[in-house]
Amino acid sequence: MNGATHLLVTDLDKTFVGDREALKELLTFFEEQPYHINLVYNTGRHFGSLQKLREAENLPAPDIAVTDVGTEIRIKNGEEYVMDEDWDARMTENWRPEEIEEIASRFSGLTKQPVTGKNRSSYYVTDDETAAEFGRQLSDAGIQHKFIYSGSKYVDILPIHGGKGQALRYLVEKYNLQDAKLLASGDSGNDTEMLTQGFPSVIVGNAHPELLAVPEDPTIYRASRGFAGGILEGWQYFHSK
Repeated sequence: MNGATHLLVTDLDKTFVGDREALKELLTFFEEQPYHINLVYNTGRHFGSLQKLREAENLPAPDIAVTDVGTEIRIKNGEEYVMDEDWDARMTENWRPEEIEEIASRFSGLTKQPVTGKNRSSYYVTDDETAAEFGRQLSDAGIQHKFIYSGSKYVDILPIHGGKGQALRYLVEKYNLQDAKLLASGDSGNDTEMLTQGFPSVIVGNAHPELLAVPEDPTIYRASRGFAGGILEGWQYFHSK
């Protein structure tokens, strides 16, 4: 992975996964290229859920698995995935999950999601007003955090240095990928940070409104095709000229 020349960093649900024919087309295209494309999954799923999805959809094994909305990173080592301890230490610094949960308990419109990641607090939310007030109370309590509201029903509270975008930037620096031909791809609000880091990025055609609202930028391509077809469009736009 160190010094890789080509790299796809992609969300899974409704981006890489969701259209099997388009994914087959994308993977066939990658196999036909004269270079190797390293693969990073950058997903909101926890690691166990990612592995179940891989098995169910027969997905290729990633070189790196970034899970729990950018709060856990695992590196492929043979047939196993090993936790990146440096990243984990960064996530646990000043992380106050008990206080976050206490504040969340004040809201009838918040229901805790059944996620296993220790460096995130995730909730289902009933409305925009509840989400906004929850964020205000966290800030008023002086809790350092990153607040992500997506799909009009999901709230993720992450460590201040967490998130899909910060995880991507960490990997670029750690593995000397500054000169790699990289593409990041996503479909929802929790992908916004990843797609606005200044790296070539694609918003797939089936993206949620909150991601479509991202300002125009020369590093962001808006695909007409959805799912993996949009990833292929983005790769061809940036790296097949």
